[in-house]
Amino acid sequence: MPAFKTPFNGYAVKFSPFYEQRLAVATAQNFGILGNGRLHVIDLSPAGPISEIAAFDTADGVYDVSWSESHDSLLIAAIADGSVKLYDLNLPPTSNPVRSLAEHTRETHSVDYNAVRRDSFISSSWDDTVKLWTIDRPTSVRTFKEHAYCVYSAAWNPRHADVFASASGDCTARIWDVREPGSTMILPAHEFEILSCDWNKYDDAVIATSSVDKSVKVWDVRNYRVPVAVLNGHGYAVRKVKFSPHRGSVIVSCSYDMTVCMWDYMVEDSLIGRYDHHTEFAVGVDMSVLVEGLLASTGWDELVYVWQHGTDPKAP
Repeated sequence: MPAFKTPFNGYAVKFSPFYEQRLAVATAQNFGILGNGRLHVIDLSPAGPISEIAAFDTADGVYDVSWSESHDSLLIAAIADGSVKLYDLNLPPTSNPVRSLAEHTRETHSVDYNAVRRDSFISSSWDDTVKLWTIDRPTSVRTFKEHAYCVYSAAWNPRHADVFASASGDCTARIWDVREPGSTMILPAHEFEILSCDWNKYDDAVIATSSVDKSVKVWDVRNYRVPVAVLNGHGYAVRKVKFSPHRGSVIVSCSYDMTVCMWDYMVEDSLIGRYDHHTEFAVGVDMSVLVEGLLASTGWDELVYVWQHGTDPKAP
């Protein structure tokens, strides 16, 4: 499939849970250090080029994006000014964002929509906190403050509506239950900063973390003294990690080594795919819920690639 060129550096890419051809892309100018941002919504075409159906400009970089699980037109974006912004594709650009939630005191780095309850989402920030929000409230429901450094990623458990995980530069991942006063588990998962985490979609006790130490680790929260698997193969920090929505033991990751890797942590030779199509840091990756094996990635080379696993991402 053809690639999509973004004016700014790519930061995150997410497949729509409603339309198999639709993706959202978060981008930031000047590698996210200083400058504007843009949120793109693009549609794949079986024959022709990728088409942009909407673009929303922001005064600061967009670091992450998450689709609503209840409204097919609603997007949530993590912004470098610390805000969380909500966009509705059914409304014109002048009516967007429909909401701007400004509580984090530093950059908002990740957002994740609750796929079980479908009315709430979490944001994580460089202010060391995670915040819980609902669609209908102008202020956060709760702030989770335990991490000692930037919280780069927070992800809801795919089966338990009240449980999420967070990954931090303090070298820990934490498991939280929103009904409990503090975190329910602390995983000293890496000796370097943890940049990303995600839950297994078929085993709600299994979580993956990725780190500056170049590794992806898989953990079972029922027995977390040692990891279930350690996946080595990236040459630099592993920026994002995602479990497959279709195969329980399959993980995809992207790295500052400019590659996207696919792993099966249950087999001995766990690296089952490596793609080196990016020419700058690969920082965003996703797998389609609706089309098995369909991957997307974005990076600082200002390109978005969409391809079927086993094919060449650069093939037209």
